[in-house]
Amino acid sequence: MFLISTRNFPPELGGMQNLMEGLSNALLNHGPVKVFAEAHNDAKNYDQNSNLNIDRVAGLKIFRKYRKANLVKEFLEQNEVRASFFDHWKSIENIEKNILEKTKSFCLIHSKEINHPVGSSLNKRVLKALAKADYVIANSRFTKEFAIKLGVKNVTVINPGCNYPIQINDEAKEYAKNIFGDASPKLITVSRLDARKSHKNVLMTIKNLLPKFPNLKYVSIGDGDEGNNLLKLRKYLKLENSVEMIFKSTEQEKVALLDQSDVFVMPSVIYKKSVEGFGIAFIEAASYGKPSIGGIYGGEGDAIKSGHTGFLCNGNDLNAIYETLLKTLSNNHFAELGANALEFSKDFSWDKVIKKYISLI
Repeated sequence: MFLISTRNFPPELGGMQNLMEGLSNALLNHGPVKVFAEAHNDAKNYDQNSNLNIDRVAGLKIFRKYRKANLVKEFLEQNEVRASFFDHWKSIENIEKNILEKTKSFCLIHSKEINHPVGSSLNKRVLKALAKADYVIANSRFTKEFAIKLGVKNVTVINPGCNYPIQINDEAKEYAKNIFGDASPKLITVSRLDARKSHKNVLMTIKNLLPKFPNLKYVSIGDGDEGNNLLKLRKYLKLENSVEMIFKSTEQEKVALLDQSDVFVMPSVIYKKSVEGFGIAFIEAASYGKPSIGGIYGGEGDAIKSGHTGFLCNGNDLNAIYETLLKTLSNNHFAELGANALEFSKDFSWDKVIKKYISLI
């Protein structure tokens, strides 16, 4: 029996949600899994179609974490649990150490959520919570080094697994074909519209690339705080015919567009306290044979082998983005990089990743 306690879980959308779903389903091959997750308006249908045993915790957010902690403690006391997994330091914070000693415990870290000044009250809370876990699992080498500097101990790197590729239906293929048309080359980004994802600089780079690649098409999938600003920038740069902003899409539509694209572009930067801890989106793109352009500041180096499956560049430097894309697109170099990326992505299959967790139990 395995236990999962998570603040992030489908049907809510997002990278963390996909990670915890993938981990839960991968554990099913090694025994029953009990999931304690947040309530969601669309959870009933999802839970009924899942092979997981899911308990949803509702109520005001300020009280929810205590209710969930009590349910987790009760379950650990009443059942023989081989290992327990927590998606966030706040998920393990209210579980007593003596109760966790009944099981092997893992707490995942991702970078942003532990980024508090050394010695601050939040830093002390993070360290106290993570000290309860047998294993603190960092999503990349970058996150491990970052965590150690903040005082975290017993950090092990296990890169996230990837839920892709999945089969694409004909309707979604036709949808993607209509979006891209006869464009070439075809660029894509799938992410929240956050400042650190560098959508603004990508748009300005697209403007500069059009003289060399007049049939270029760039598709951005995702929503977020920067949405209106990016629409205004697209209009200002007169890119309406070359840039498609898709704020909402189905999973099938998303992967169909990924599959029909040529290059995935997301040269992330550091914005305030936020940095890319890993970048599962790069691996998702790689699983469809697409190379990626990522940033140099975070954990993207674990998700992109620069020069082999894509390139890393300075997302703050328009010239660097331009030169990197030019190098990738010229002479269809992206095809060779994409073939390498597809092979590389196989190392991130959940079948392989879950064995790393099981070996620690």
